[in-house]
Amino acid sequence: MQKRVIVMVLDSFGIGELPDAEKFGDKGSNTLGHIDKYCKDNLLEFKIPNMLKLGLGKAYTNVNSKILHCDDHGYIVNGLYGACKEKSSGKDTTSGHWEIAGCPVTFDWGYFTSHENSFPQELLDKIIEKSGITGFLGNCHASGTTIIAELGDEHIKTNKPIFYTSADSVFQIACHEEHFGLDNLYNLCELVRAELEPYNIARVIARPFTGTDASSYTRTKNRKDYSLLPNAPTVLDICKENGGDVIAIGKIGDIYAHQGTTIELKASGLPELTDVTINAIESSANSNKPTFIMTNLVDFDMNFGHRRDVKGYKEALEYFDTRIPEIIASLSENDVLIFTADHGCDPTWAGSDHTREHIPVFGYYNGKELNIGIRETFSDIGQTIAHHLELPTLNFGKSFI
Repeated sequence: MQKRVIVMVLDSFGIGELPDAEKFGDKGSNTLGHIDKYCKDNLLEFKIPNMLKLGLGKAYTNVNSKILHCDDHGYIVNGLYGACKEKSSGKDTTSGHWEIAGCPVTFDWGYFTSHENSFPQELLDKIIEKSGITGFLGNCHASGTTIIAELGDEHIKTNKPIFYTSADSVFQIACHEEHFGLDNLYNLCELVRAELEPYNIARVIARPFTGTDASSYTRTKNRKDYSLLPNAPTVLDICKENGGDVIAIGKIGDIYAHQGTTIELKASGLPELTDVTINAIESSANSNKPTFIMTNLVDFDMNFGHRRDVKGYKEALEYFDTRIPEIIASLSENDVLIFTADHGCDPTWAGSDHTREHIPVFGYYNGKELNIGIRETFSDIGQTIAHHLELPTLNFGKSFI
């Protein structure tokens, strides 16, 4: 039986500021710590026993030199645990995932920094000319749920797409699935992706929504990310090139621009993403190939971090914690299971942007306790994947097993 590695990215689940957080305006940010404090201050029980049994609490203590209030049950730890610093120069989804896979982003992305009139007029003129749209709405920094509530009616009336961005390197386009058309939205995003080449923007994101008015507009599962290709080989590429299977679940395929994947499985929402991951683990149990399964759990970031919903984030963590025994039960003896994150998004922080934090690394490896300490780069995860699957060594990172 071949070896497998399963990595589940709890999108935005940071565990405390990085040493350079002040440069990003994030000094004092701490996604997990502030959720824990919120629960203590509001006399709410914070129940994540399975994460704590795998060492999440000890990973948090490695970074912050203090104990989580929820970690006072004296659990016996039987997992690997630690944390990673980020070498990449940003705090975004693309940088975090690429670095996890052994490809740190050592250059600076392009950004649209103006909060109003965010996009260059020259770029907008080219998009209008080549796409045939009559105009656009938005052109600002915005929360995706807020802007469709504010501009959704006008969008339906005029058929003008909604353009917006954030502190990330991103150009987002929101359109109604029925009135504008999903294929029309995807085609527009592909055109914008091509026009953004001189600007070095990491992602264009299609943000389809449905509904009849501001009170009912809802973003759908048909989101699609158009990413640049990684600038160096990732562990996905290495695994595929050496005859292995790379099973990408959720938005993982989009994040790596569909490079290095052999199977892509779409899913949305924590329950479905977890179900699909467990099914992928079980269905690949008898594979004769080295297998890497990677899932992004976007809900933590999209629904709770950016929306600054502390209670919602806490409840989502508690739900996912209840699924961990099922995930572990689906493993074989040669498997390594890693839970991690790609950046922080402290739901108590000002604004709605990501936060520059350490990411946790905790999981299951032969049922043993293994303290991996604080690693210098997310790429140690990628190097660990390569090492366990007996693949060629990556250019960055050190294996922790």
